[in-house]
Amino acid sequence: MTSPHDRLPIGELAGRSGLAASALRYYEELGLIHSERTGGGQRRFTRATLRRIAFIRAAQVVGLSLEETGAALARLPRDRAPNAAQWNSVARTWTRRIDQQIAELQKLRGQLSSCIGCGCLSLRKCGLYNPQDAAAENGPGARYLLGDRPEAPGAGPPVAGAPRVTPDPA
Repeated sequence: MTSPHDRLPIGELAGRSGLAASALRYYEELGLIHSERTGGGQRRFTRATLRRIAFIRAAQVVGLSLEETGAALARLPRDRAPNAAQWNSVARTWTRRIDQQIAELQKLRGQLSSCIGCGCLSLRKCGLYNPQDAAAENGPGARYLLGDRPEAPGAGPPVAGAPRVTPDPA
């Protein structure tokens, strides 16, 4: 059991964690951190909350959403540091997430020269990858970055109203 002296008011928690008090209140609203109230209604946080906040910040660096972070925190103790087994369970989840991010970044790197390199991102000016802005028919956004594949020039039926594009032999 912790004594009242081991409880931190929100201002002190903000100062020690480097986060604004408003961010701490938001994290509490989401259930990521927890406080107790004094008789006067002031929030008091255990010192272990500093560890939870460090965990939240680390999760953000990894790229986890606050929802995913909350799910991971739910598997860890609220009032103390996790033991090795508890931490390893979360770390395995993070490793899978990092591997997925690496794969997505490698895919993006491979697309840099084919789509982003020409600058079109599904705009009308790219007659090679996107004649007559045909990519827009697939929905909003940079369609090729979202995984759509451009039709090869001269392959398949033409898009309605779009001329076939013949690459420059140069």
